[in-house]
Amino acid sequence: MEITRQQLTNMIDHSLLRPNATREQLAKLCHEAMEYRFKAVCVNPIHVAEAAQLLKGSKVLVCSVVGFPFGTHSHKTKAFETKEVIRLGAQEIDMVIRVGALKEGRDREVMEDIQSVVHAATGNPVKVILETCYINAEEIIRGCKLSVEAGASFVKTSTGFAEAGAKVEDVRLMRKTVGKDFGVKAAGGIRTLEDALKMIEAGATRLGTSASVAIIQQFDKNEKGGK
Repeated sequence: MEITRQQLTNMIDHSLLRPNATREQLAKLCHEAMEYRFKAVCVNPIHVAEAAQLLKGSKVLVCSVVGFPFGTHSHKTKAFETKEVIRLGAQEIDMVIRVGALKEGRDREVMEDIQSVVHAATGNPVKVILETCYINAEEIIRGCKLSVEAGASFVKTSTGFAEAGAKVEDVRLMRKTVGKDFGVKAAGGIRTLEDALKMIEAGATRLGTSASVAIIQQFDKNEKGGK
């Protein structure tokens, strides 16, 4: 598919979510995000304040995960965490849905959970992680609809910490469900330019990956006629 370098970099959330991530690695992440002009860095709450300071004056956003990686926190805890990371400088929130509740059809509970974060985010975009490897097509559809109704801005495939990450067919189904104007973020296992382009072609408008630099370097190599 045809895409410019700027379009691609503006779709990438450059991610560092490992529990053993160091401050040195965080500084490297933020430096790369500014150098390559990625849309955002996606980090754990403990790194939000420092990321915000490192990125000060740039156009790179700070995205924090909430209720990560299992989504099993109470909705009050997720709301508090959301308020705290925004106070520290987060501009976007990636929250994990209550997967078990979704699977059991407890839609009101799922809705309230998402709404609590959306409300706490005070207008900052919220991306709802469905963890698609744990749910079937019907549950993906229902999770997407609940996310839209709850006032989120994106649905997202995966945390990257479950049994599998983003799949093209899931991204396609999510896009079909939410329509053309709602955000879809593919994340988990996106390691190559080919992976990234497949997800975008399927309907992703944002990509979460720790292989961001390698993907753009591959793009640049292709543009120069490299093999």
